[in-house]
Amino acid sequence: MSPAVHLAATGHGFLSPTGVEIAFLLVGIATLGAAVLTVTTKQLVHAALWLVVALGGIAVEYLLLTAEFIAWVQVLIYVGSVVVLLLFGLMLTKAPIGPSPDADSGNRPAALAVAVAAAGVLVWVVVDAFRTTWIELDKGVQGSTAVSGESLFRHWVLPFEALSVLLLAALVGAIVLSRRTAEPRDAQSVGKEKR
Repeated sequence: MSPAVHLAATGHGFLSPTGVEIAFLLVGIATLGAAVLTVTTKQLVHAALWLVVALGGIAVEYLLLTAEFIAWVQVLIYVGSVVVLLLFGLMLTKAPIGPSPDADSGNRPAALAVAVAAAGVLVWVVVDAFRTTWIELDKGVQGSTAVSGESLFRHWVLPFEALSVLLLAALVGAIVLSRRTAEPRDAQSVGKEKR
């Protein structure tokens, strides 16, 4: 009997995934599909709604990894706030609601090459960074509020604040773009109103 078959027969292994691992894979595939639809659709509102599905899928992945606090932060901040901010920006700037022919610039091959290169770099960085990292199950829950808060406010304060300033700038920009400029009234229309 081969070692892989023996490992699968004796307990948990690569050939005998658990239900959580299968659910993680299926939700990951659905999230990836929603992300692809987000960037390929020609309707901006549909792209925002597919973004909700993709971000919700990431929240489900966090739940499957037993990081409940991070999952609810994902739902409240990203699904609840960022997408609502995006939709308000679309409504306030009077962006086209239906199919938008100018949503595709014709640079799909270049965009695909950049996306594949960026994904490759991200996968390489994550694998290289966490290659020798092991989660000790005897210690506290990794996704708990205490552990997440300590990590966030000790190591990630500056990016967290930069993101909040970026979101504020996006909201202010949407408001500025939505304001109508007062059209100058010509002298004839002013004269007619006085009569």
